[in-house]
Amino acid sequence: MRTLLVDNYDSYTYNLFQLIARVQADEPVVIRNDESVDIDLTEFDNVVVSPGPGDPRNGRDFGISARILAEATIPVLGVCLGHQGIGVVEQAELGLAPAARHGYLDHIRHSGRGLFRSIPQDFTAVRYHSLAVREPLPPALEAIAWAADGVLMGLRHRTRPLWGVQFHPESILTEHGERLLTNFRDLTRKHRRTGRLLSLGWSSRTAAAPPAAKQPAAKQPAAKQPSGTLPVGKPPTVRPSVRRQPAAALENGLTDRGYRLHKQIIPMEVDAEAAFAQRFAAARHAFWLDSSRVGPGEARFSYFGDGTGPLAEFVRYDVQAAAVQIDRHGQLSSLIAGNAFDYLQRELARRRVDDPSLPFDFTGGYVGYFGYEMKAECGAVNRHRAATPDASWLFADRLVVVDHQEHVTYVLCLAEDTPAASAEAATWLKRTAGFLRTVPAPARPAAPPVPGTSYADVTDVEPWLVRDRAQYLADVAACQSLLTAGESYEICLTNGAWLPAPDDPFEYYRALRAINPAPYAAFLEFDGVAVASASPERFLKITRDGVVETKPIKGTAPRSADPAEDARLRDSLAADAKTRAENLMIVDLLRNDLGRVCDVGTVSVPSLMATESYATVHQLVSTVRGQLRAGVDALDAVRACFPGGSMTGAPKLRTLEIIDSLETEARGVYSGAIGFLSCNGTADLNIVIRTAVFVGDRMHLGAGGAIVLDSDPAAEYDEMLLKLVGQMRAYGMPGREAVEPGTAARGQR
Repeated sequence: MRTLLVDNYDSYTYNLFQLIARVQADEPVVIRNDESVDIDLTEFDNVVVSPGPGDPRNGRDFGISARILAEATIPVLGVCLGHQGIGVVEQAELGLAPAARHGYLDHIRHSGRGLFRSIPQDFTAVRYHSLAVREPLPPALEAIAWAADGVLMGLRHRTRPLWGVQFHPESILTEHGERLLTNFRDLTRKHRRTGRLLSLGWSSRTAAAPPAAKQPAAKQPAAKQPSGTLPVGKPPTVRPSVRRQPAAALENGLTDRGYRLHKQIIPMEVDAEAAFAQRFAAARHAFWLDSSRVGPGEARFSYFGDGTGPLAEFVRYDVQAAAVQIDRHGQLSSLIAGNAFDYLQRELARRRVDDPSLPFDFTGGYVGYFGYEMKAECGAVNRHRAATPDASWLFADRLVVVDHQEHVTYVLCLAEDTPAASAEAATWLKRTAGFLRTVPAPARPAAPPVPGTSYADVTDVEPWLVRDRAQYLADVAACQSLLTAGESYEICLTNGAWLPAPDDPFEYYRALRAINPAPYAAFLEFDGVAVASASPERFLKITRDGVVETKPIKGTAPRSADPAEDARLRDSLAADAKTRAENLMIVDLLRNDLGRVCDVGTVSVPSLMATESYATVHQLVSTVRGQLRAGVDALDAVRACFPGGSMTGAPKLRTLEIIDSLETEARGVYSGAIGFLSCNGTADLNIVIRTAVFVGDRMHLGAGGAIVLDSDPAAEYDEMLLKLVGQMRAYGMPGREAVEPGTAARGQR
């Protein structure tokens, strides 16, 4: 069965894609609502019109969906915005719902026939909407489902094969969504048996014709052909996988060579902090991916090294320049046209090396970060320019790996497969292993005490903020107005603080990791830009066999030194309806993002809204997994999911526009991703939160939270301060004058 799925720039469309493909055993064809592709609906059996931001009466929000609903004679299912569009086409009244519902569960009553056949009464469904079609309906439409508050949840056309549902059947917490799509499939088959009239016939060309070649995303408006848009008649657009087709020659003149991974095992757990400090921290380019909090299912290995190896190179990328700059031991190459994603993908394909006997994933490759403004290479646009490179990556051909679980240390060297290179690698391994044996095993200190909420005065934070309390509260109010209008379901608003930098960023990081140990922590020293991260959140992990995992965090509560109060705070967080709605919206968003690049039926949620406790906060964490399609690699997965949904909100593209209109400067490294991209095809990246970025003599901190309609502006402001205070504890808050927002001293370029 051939389905046309019209995407109204929503962040849940590929959840529908996956659901339709499972039910119909055939992947739908996806087009954006403004895509310049001619469509012949006679090539399709039915149409699904997706949810989306905005109002179906606005052309930008609904595009070709309006004409399809007005003229189609094949079965059409409208979901949320699509449901509202059916009402608008038939002159029903559309207005604000009595109460907007974003990420909330409700019980649905229904007719029990047609679309709702074999679905129990009062089943649970997830609502994401501010607008609603109002009753009484015009004569052409029949109401077929209602929420507990009486709001219309389903309708059908009396004479044309049109159905609409206001709730989201594709949400992870909606019951019987697959049954509803099965019923739509059966209604389509029935319509086909009774004889289908010709529909629309907008073009003599078939829908299999692909769109025009896509231009670089940075040069396109946000609403035009973002990365990952599905060409008509094809599965999600991906580039050749490093597992399938290594590049033979590159633009920079390097050619495919043989490489060998050399290793030495030391039967002791080296003190990673001491070893990094003594041997690597002073290098021009150095890294430490630090599992400072080790636990089952979190983190087990730490990786550290520098850029002194013979194959090392430092990759720097600026979105606005649209060129990659390569630094090899202080020698700058000419700029290479293209973007950082493409360059890294080609280089990793060229240097394909693995040793499956090793118990860890990173066996050499790139370590670094993608800054938030790399969103311009993923379909969005940038209003602001960062003070730091938009992407910085070091090729690490020499590194040390510490196994904190088995108490073993590995020394690795990736070298060209020649006698001379192998001899040089052996010398380095012997010398480095000898040094590491002189570093004592790490002490086992007691866990740091859990602080109370009074461990620091939040007024210490406020003088350093980019946007003061009044402006932040106004921004929260602006977000809520846009949420009420249906422009977004959830907006992840952030703020920044600029402080004079401490004398030694690494010493700051040592204090930070002691105060706030985290499973995805990191320290990077990249030629004048240092990054100290105590992130508890995983963005993406990709395994050797193509399993991809993300662990979004949404929901934060402070810890207490009193055990009973601490338990109460934890339990209140887990039960809070607003917090659970925030988390659910991001889980559905990330299911969508993975659904763009994963096999049908493989995207799952093994853990939904589990409570995890850290040194200063409790947080609500979910886990989403999938199996990458054949031919899809780690960089494809990153592009499909970036920026991480927990730092954006949903629908992603429209919400990114809103964020840029409210925030007054670039986020830079903050809200991006730090981690590794390995030569064996694996990757592990964090979400950049709880992170300090050092630029020249200034230090930047970022924090924020998800704004929803139930948000209390003052509470959102306090939560943002709470997150900043945890980072400032490592700073010491010396009594220096605050930097005025918007000044050149803040490093804006």
